[in-house]
Amino acid sequence: MTTTIEPAHKEKDTEVQELERVTIRFAGDSGDGMQLTGTQFTRTTAVFGNDVSTFPDFPAEIRAPAGSLPGVSGFQVSFASDDIHTPGDEPDVLVAMNPAALKTNVMDLRPGGALIVNKDAFSETNLKKAAYTSNPLTDGSLKQWTLFEVPIGTLNARSAEGLGLNAKQVDLSKNFFALGLMFWLYERSMDTTLKWIDDRFGKNPTVAEANRRALKAGYAYGETTEMFHTHYRVAPARLAPGRYRNITGNEATALGFLAASKLANRTLFYASYPITPASDILHQLSTYKNFGVKTFQAEDEIAAIGAAIGASFGGAMGLTATAGPGVALKSEGINLAVMVELPVVIADIQRAGPSTGMPTKTEQTDLLQAMYGRNGESPVAIVAPATPAECFDYAIEAWRLALKYMVPVFYLSDAFLATGAEPWAVPDASKLPEISVGNHTDAATFKPYQRDPETLARPWAVPGTPGLEHRIGGLEKADITGNVSYDPENHHKMTLLRAEKVQRIANDIPDLEVQGPSEGDLLILGWGSTYGAIRSAIEKLQARGESVAHAHLRHLNPFPRNTEQVIRSYRKVLIPEMNLGQLSMLIRAKYLVDAVGLNKVRGKPFRISDVLERAEELLRSE
Repeated sequence: MTTTIEPAHKEKDTEVQELERVTIRFAGDSGDGMQLTGTQFTRTTAVFGNDVSTFPDFPAEIRAPAGSLPGVSGFQVSFASDDIHTPGDEPDVLVAMNPAALKTNVMDLRPGGALIVNKDAFSETNLKKAAYTSNPLTDGSLKQWTLFEVPIGTLNARSAEGLGLNAKQVDLSKNFFALGLMFWLYERSMDTTLKWIDDRFGKNPTVAEANRRALKAGYAYGETTEMFHTHYRVAPARLAPGRYRNITGNEATALGFLAASKLANRTLFYASYPITPASDILHQLSTYKNFGVKTFQAEDEIAAIGAAIGASFGGAMGLTATAGPGVALKSEGINLAVMVELPVVIADIQRAGPSTGMPTKTEQTDLLQAMYGRNGESPVAIVAPATPAECFDYAIEAWRLALKYMVPVFYLSDAFLATGAEPWAVPDASKLPEISVGNHTDAATFKPYQRDPETLARPWAVPGTPGLEHRIGGLEKADITGNVSYDPENHHKMTLLRAEKVQRIANDIPDLEVQGPSEGDLLILGWGSTYGAIRSAIEKLQARGESVAHAHLRHLNPFPRNTEQVIRSYRKVLIPEMNLGQLSMLIRAKYLVDAVGLNKVRGKPFRISDVLERAEELLRSE
């Protein structure tokens, strides 16, 4: 049965206000469906044609008590009629589904911003759980914001009458009531979400109908209530022509690894142990069996890296993904990959540490671990995407380098990139890079450690090829023959060769690009997910006429060849990082440049204002 929620009376006359950009944060209990609500709003907005950037903020505890402060889940989405780079510093609108969500998020809301609350949730019990001593809806503490009290629980329950669902089942759809209201406020169509409901709940028509009714009831409430006097319109963005889809960093990463396997014409073997925030890569790759992808959920991190190395030894593309704690456990295995010189990619989706740390929060604290976190001289290549969409390109780049140079490669993403989303221009497959390399098959010319004169890569010989038997293992290898060797001079030579092989990658990667003047007062140098905040701050400073520029490193070992030239072209260098100065340490040590760090380790991404304020301080200083 299909029921349409009709407006109670004729739609009111409503002012339409044109805006260039809006930032909305949905917040509620971990069971309130805020991630789903934000995702649906994002998808609809992407279909509409806005540029969009998101920041899902997951609760740190998996089963925090309902209504408690640790159990709050949030999703921030920023959408605009022009190019944007971050999910926004301060939300313009906060939708708070309960007191705990209000308390943990309201101070981020810009002064005068819209505060939409589910007033039905502000019971004495819930206020106590959120450590409120009085009701903020009535005590005047919210006067700096524009407060809208909506009885979401009551109205949602009314929309589900006659469906035979119990109160708990009905309550699960109240997030769609809030979503419908936001669709009305910002002139979004419900069609994309209605189709999703049909696809998702097709086998349970009663639940599907409850969600449809909730969505339409929220939309109708916006049309009919006298509470809202303005709709807001954000025109579609002027994006470059092409076919776009909304994509998260982890989705782009998985697609990039899949594309790399097709470009290399080799089987992709993915071995991992589930760990936040990398697990989604396993989930997605496991659905690509029809493309020849093989996935293996290992019993632990050590088994996962061992399986990936074994796959590469067998001629496949051995891939593993983890977070910082898993890298620590994989280190001995990565060392083995360095010694046997096999192409293995290690995707490290960084999270807040040390130890277990804050698994759902973001950091950039594994750079030095990727560079040096193994015994002996054990160099690896390191690449790092800067945006969710770039995760696709640098997943391919990681494999291009691993295959061409026969070297382990770290792919450094982080929780912010992994779960954040933006429009992605679907590439023309014919324009993707050629990355295939052949196996050595000629027994007469085979020497296990005889190197390519350009790349220093050793030949890749698949086990079982007649006449190509060779030793494998962690003991030092003799140059050319690959036999076990304890000779001091050979060890020195092989150590130099392994280091030189990685350094030669610098001849095979693009120069460091600069956005802004080629010389000036200040260069802001970044890596990874700080890109959006830095780029936005730079654009504001340049609009004021400041002599500032931005360079962003995607290759971290080795650095691009012109890195020193770029750095020395500016009077001061600022390096923002979500760590205590790891890239700063590398830059200062390698180039003897007095770079200044901007270091915040909060488990949250940089705000534009963080970078802007520090840059202004440096520009004002002598």
